[in-house]
Amino acid sequence: MGKIDDEKVINGEGYQLTTLDKAIGLARANSVWPLPFATSCCGIEFMATMGSAYDMSRFGMERLSFSPRQADLLIVAGTISKKLGPVLKQVYEQMAEPKWVLSVGACASSGGIFDTYSVLQGIDRIIPVDVYVPGCPPRPEQIIDGVMNIHKLVKKESIRRRYSAEYKDLMKEYKIELKEDNVK
Repeated sequence: MGKIDDEKVINGEGYQLTTLDKAIGLARANSVWPLPFATSCCGIEFMATMGSAYDMSRFGMERLSFSPRQADLLIVAGTISKKLGPVLKQVYEQMAEPKWVLSVGACASSGGIFDTYSVLQGIDRIIPVDVYVPGCPPRPEQIIDGVMNIHKLVKKESIRRRYSAEYKDLMKEYKIELKEDNVK
């Protein structure tokens, strides 16, 4: 394709030049439906984040989805025991593509202060994590920063990334089966 030199065409009323990837990324980023998987004190901080003082609805996230089949973003907040690990993995597998994971707090990210036989030492041992939020427990401002980082990731992600060989290899590494109707 050649260069467009006519400024009336470029700056005309009702015209917007962009790529389909960027338009879809912008739409996805501003309509993320989170599924909170909250245990312990990080769950309480997440509840404060959803309150009127911090107002997550300004990010297009006022609708919490408690069904994995209708959620885009899995927010894991709090301590995850090894007994709860398979449940978390099943919830992740039930989510439709595209999906993202936000790990909130030290316990979800690394096991926190609980270095015991019964606590999972980071959810990234069973599911892939996109953004980590540090803290014990993290302040609502930190959770909002993590959500904003998810939005940056969603905006920049190609609509084809989930079909790539690297993504399929990552899912094999976590022993997660990709269904052909979900990801080609």
